[in-house]
Amino acid sequence: MKTSVVIGGNFAGMTAALELKRKGKDQQRVIMIDKSPLFLFIPSLIWVPFGRREVKDISFRKDEILKKKGVEFMQAEALKVDTELQIVQTTKGDVHYDDLVVATGPKVKYDVAPGVEKYAHYVGTPNGAMKIRKALEEFKKNPGPIVIGATQNAGCMGAAYEFLFNIEKWLREQNIRKEVDLYWITPETFLGHFGIDGIKGGETMLKSFMKMFNIHYRTEVGVEEVMENKVKLSSGEELPSSFTMLMPPFIGVDFVQNSPGLKATAAGYIPVTDDYRHVTLPNVWAAGIAVDVKLPFEPGKVPFSGPKTGYPSDETGKIVAENIIRVQQGKNELKKKGWGKIPGICIMDAGKKEVIILSDKLFKPRKFAIMIPNIFYDFNKVLFEKYFLWKTKHGYSQLP
Repeated sequence: MKTSVVIGGNFAGMTAALELKRKGKDQQRVIMIDKSPLFLFIPSLIWVPFGRREVKDISFRKDEILKKKGVEFMQAEALKVDTELQIVQTTKGDVHYDDLVVATGPKVKYDVAPGVEKYAHYVGTPNGAMKIRKALEEFKKNPGPIVIGATQNAGCMGAAYEFLFNIEKWLREQNIRKEVDLYWITPETFLGHFGIDGIKGGETMLKSFMKMFNIHYRTEVGVEEVMENKVKLSSGEELPSSFTMLMPPFIGVDFVQNSPGLKATAAGYIPVTDDYRHVTLPNVWAAGIAVDVKLPFEPGKVPFSGPKTGYPSDETGKIVAENIIRVQQGKNELKKKGWGKIPGICIMDAGKKEVIILSDKLFKPRKFAIMIPNIFYDFNKVLFEKYFLWKTKHGYSQLP
């Protein structure tokens, strides 16, 4: 029996662990190591600050599901790995592996600019989302200008766009929209770049949204400093701000950075080939945000990254599981689908409206790519949330 150890247990890790056990059956021992026993549907965090979702609505215990499917769950922090001895050191002891899957997700680089951690909010964690809810209750009492956006080197622009349109809707619902100057700042070279070099018609659509909702925007800017009542941009402009929400960059987690044997990039990502196998370590694999992704475009005056979202994370988790099983069965041909060749499937919420983004490949060249606005209701976004939570709660990792 082979032992596969999966570090991390959200989109990529959960899928990889379940698929390894499903495909390997009794010949595969699968151990997941993660600090939290909860699975969190991260895309819906943008609704938590506005009371549309509670954290408990979008999370559930994954340890129980894993146990039912035959996956061992170890609630511990993975500290580092010795790739020569093939041992993962954790806060609860050492674990030996035959194959290692790094699906650790990101660490947020709050120190990207002075004041970001102290004065700017971040919606990407449950704690951050709840802090925003509390801050907005105070904001209502004394409205002022708002700055929303992404910093230099950020890659998760989509979530920031979603938060922007949701807070605009919230301001109208609170009857204070006319009292608030709303600003959008982004390192993107144009609106709707999203770190994928845009989609035809996307820039025009987002420009029309900005005009429709009276949102001031700045492209190709970084954040020089965030202060208590203003945001200083790399362009030298200073925007007044009574409330600021920014998406900082992601970097590799401490486990990766503390493991020199993984030979990670400077940003802490795992270098892999198109089969998600480490470039020099044949029994080490990566899935999801932990993967080093090479961008096929020049960012422009201000650097930014490509998106690492739920769908590619889920897909890479499946590819890794399939390839580990193939290798263990002595097969030479592995499944290959580089990050940029994974289809682009995304639903961007726009405050109970939505934009469906579809493309045959995440990165260019593409055969087709389209953005479809739905101005009536974010039905598809809600449906996707319900579907993904249902499939994951039942351990149906083989489903799309």
